[in-house]
Amino acid sequence: MSVAKPLPHDSGPLHVTGQARYVDDIPLPANALHLAFGLATEAHGRILSVDLAAVRSAPGVVAVLRAGDLPFANDCSPSAHDEPLLADGVVHYVGQPVFLVAATSHQAARKAARLGRIAYEALPAILTHDQALAADSRFGPPVIWSRGDTAAAIAAAPHVLEGRLEVGGQEHFYLEGQAAFALPGEYGDMHVISSTQHPTEIQHKVAEAIGLPMHSVRVECRRMGGGFGGKESQGNALAVACAVVARATGRPCKMRYDRDDDMVITGKRHDFRIDYRVGHDDDGRILGVEFTHATRAGWALDLTHPVADRAMLHADNAYWLPAIRIESHRLRTNTQSATAYRGFGGPQGMVGIERVLDHVAHAVGRDPLEVRRRNFYAAPVAAPGGRLPPGPPEGISGKMKAAPAQTTHYGQEVRDFVLHDLVARLEATSDYAARRAAVRAWNAANPVLKKGIALTPVKFGISFTLTHLNQAGALVHVYQDGSIHLNHGGTEMGQGLFQKVAQVAAREFGVEMAAVRITATDTAKVPNTSATAASSGSDLNGMAVQAACAEVRGRMAVHLGARHQVPPETVVFREGRVQVAGAEYSFAEVAGMAYAARISLSATGFYKTPEITWDRVKGRGRPFFYFAYGAAVTEVVVDTLTGENRILRADILHDTGASLNPALDIGQIEGGYVQGAGWLTTEELVWDDKGRLRTHAPSTYKIPACGDRPRLFNVALYGRENPEPTIYRSKAVGEPPFMLGISALMALSDAVAACGDGRIYPDLNGPATAERMLAAIRRQQGRDDV
Repeated sequence: MSVAKPLPHDSGPLHVTGQARYVDDIPLPANALHLAFGLATEAHGRILSVDLAAVRSAPGVVAVLRAGDLPFANDCSPSAHDEPLLADGVVHYVGQPVFLVAATSHQAARKAARLGRIAYEALPAILTHDQALAADSRFGPPVIWSRGDTAAAIAAAPHVLEGRLEVGGQEHFYLEGQAAFALPGEYGDMHVISSTQHPTEIQHKVAEAIGLPMHSVRVECRRMGGGFGGKESQGNALAVACAVVARATGRPCKMRYDRDDDMVITGKRHDFRIDYRVGHDDDGRILGVEFTHATRAGWALDLTHPVADRAMLHADNAYWLPAIRIESHRLRTNTQSATAYRGFGGPQGMVGIERVLDHVAHAVGRDPLEVRRRNFYAAPVAAPGGRLPPGPPEGISGKMKAAPAQTTHYGQEVRDFVLHDLVARLEATSDYAARRAAVRAWNAANPVLKKGIALTPVKFGISFTLTHLNQAGALVHVYQDGSIHLNHGGTEMGQGLFQKVAQVAAREFGVEMAAVRITATDTAKVPNTSATAASSGSDLNGMAVQAACAEVRGRMAVHLGARHQVPPETVVFREGRVQVAGAEYSFAEVAGMAYAARISLSATGFYKTPEITWDRVKGRGRPFFYFAYGAAVTEVVVDTLTGENRILRADILHDTGASLNPALDIGQIEGGYVQGAGWLTTEELVWDDKGRLRTHAPSTYKIPACGDRPRLFNVALYGRENPEPTIYRSKAVGEPPFMLGISALMALSDAVAACGDGRIYPDLNGPATAERMLAAIRRQQGRDDV
């Protein structure tokens, strides 16, 4: 049985030996050109003149293009056609491409691009939330969703709190930077190899840019060296630029950003400012809450609307909120266009409600875990005669159905809420109660080093909120020697998607993994793909591959059944053998017999997620097929003299359903937690008052390194089947673990609180850098030198 085995990543040996081939490793034809952008140096300005004489005369330069030189659409936007490939008349952020250089080498192109001289008429630059709100600079009017009479609920509550949380953006920092390569063909056709999470979008934008139908553009992606959402739309510019120059010169073209250029040009996670007002009772139970989300979207729309929507969708996280109002402002600023990032707005919405509960717990003087548990959605109850899915003995069994009225603020029933049980298990296995007491004892005895501990849950919705994206296709070939070749629409970015989907095919045909080969994602093999995003890669593509395999296997079974005069459903495919009516063949023999009988051994598969509906204008419906759950306990220590801190231990219990591959899932959980903790602790993006990104290199932007991981890192899988009919009852695991890192921010807040007498709430913003930690500690100590 190939599924549920902890098999290693299919490209693991290639990764560790350096043999894995990425875009930049592909050998180029001798006449290939290399491209680089000339970048704007003003955050907002009207272009008065552009002197490119020195650029054109620089060594190795073959062509230089401006906006007016582009043959067709000057756009690389994924949504609103508001993102020109090259600035035309006005620049909107420092780092915006203004002209394009094609040269005989990467170095020659980059050197030449720095020789351009651009004169500007400076225009007012909007850089901050407050500036954007004051100027009414936004993408559309505020979006408001609500349930109940929130104002009345808060007014009637025994206690009312108000606060503000700021959480920063985040650089994707994929190990492989943005890269693309275009090879011109006959009739103007273009073959594009791109490091992209969305081959079909690249195909669409390239076709638009060179004035051809999509059938004339083929896009291929074997693997990426990381994506995290940063290659969902940000790769469009490189692929379009390569295709346009390849069309103009007839020569292959390649483009890759150096790290500094990558960080200056591309979008980041949306930063949020969240204002809240909450009414609660003496026990910390929330009676009503109001949120105001303000997010800097940057200069172009990109994916801001669905990102901000998902932040609103996850404003409840794991909690039943009887009255809630969320107001969302999507602000246009003269900074990089914020884009997709792991969690896609969910983390920002979720950290808001976690801050509220932490603040409420401080106000009522209770353990934050106790307050969180009081506000959980109701535990599901087994429907009479319901199926009992396998799960932990102490878990909740039966066909899940939510208790009455337990719906989210957008109207979706919460039918499989397992966090009462999951959190109880984690509380026991992590020894949370004893450790919390030990932390208090430590803090009472140690004036300089203070510890903190926190347990936070995750409830994350799985599906694209743009409903039509919840579809996938696959192509499966069985060759006459019994070997199997498959393609699907998902892209491999290190997460192990290809291995999981190959495991599905191996199980469906009853063969060993060695019999299955997945090759590059290719729009010429599987058309109209959705992005590998929204944690849906295995869900969608696994089901599509299963459908294709079932079609081919069914044809083989019909042939064998007729040959042995038995029903086809009695034919068994298992362990590389095929059993029928007492006879037994190897899978290869059956493939050869089917081929000789002129039976097609190729099929396409298709899957669309069922039962999802969503009206984003009203903020109502069932946008998610199911929820993934998890919880993390984080323990930290803080140096009160410097603000420096360390994560000492993390304990995680995460719900992956019936895991397709436990080894890969645990790796995703570990990586997601560290990346989430990094967002909220060390990863600080800093722009100066001229709109220049100052943290544009590894020397100034601090992602978590190996030494920042928890010293003790315990991860376990919950082990309960998904009640919804996903591929083998598994659950998505890409994004949900990211939000487990919220527990690190709450643990740091707990440590800061220990520096005072309990009267002042720590009010810790993210990222909680050493500087912010030290300022918060000094506030607790009543010092005025903050």
